[in-house]
Amino acid sequence: MLLNNLWAKLKMKILLATNNQNKYREILAKFKEANIPLELLSLDQVSEEKIEIEETGSTLEENALLKAKMVFDLFKITTIADDTGLEVEAIGGLPGVFSARFAGKPGNDAKNRKKLLSMLQDVPLEKRNARFKTVICLYDGKEPKFFEGICNGRIIFSERGTKGFGYDSIFVPENYGKTFAEMELEEKNRISHRSKAISHLIEYLKHNY
Repeated sequence: MLLNNLWAKLKMKILLATNNQNKYREILAKFKEANIPLELLSLDQVSEEKIEIEETGSTLEENALLKAKMVFDLFKITTIADDTGLEVEAIGGLPGVFSARFAGKPGNDAKNRKKLLSMLQDVPLEKRNARFKTVICLYDGKEPKFFEGICNGRIIFSERGTKGFGYDSIFVPENYGKTFAEMELEEKNRISHRSKAISHLIEYLKHNY
């Protein structure tokens, strides 16, 4: 009986497979807004050691599943993981699945932005169309579920804003004049790619958990 009660409590929790606290705050805000009876945990809440997950997939879906499955296998808690790519039209959809490690070592946002701006330096504004695409994988040891969100926009010529992370300071969403990095979290969460994917996830959770 005690074991069953413990498992029931674990099933009421969702573990986010990321070390990125900015990403955790974005998703947590959406969970709180939706008022669903599930607790979102971050990796540092369940492990004292930092868990590094190498993204070896060739698509966003493969990377999201890889991360979700690895973390679920470690902690046996229902897990969500996302992978996000910035696709820039003028350079054939790059950096895409390589967005987090575009300049080499994963996680160096400043170098990634610098490389992208350098590649686009001679491209006029009207040809700097881009889109962010997020794929979220929900995995509980059974069949994985995927949820997608897309935000269209353009890449500007230099960085603006200090909020956000990743490519936020050089991406202006469609029909807006501000970059993601110039927006408060609430405003970004109304329109972002990740927010849209999370909204689809939340609707699924409401009816299935």
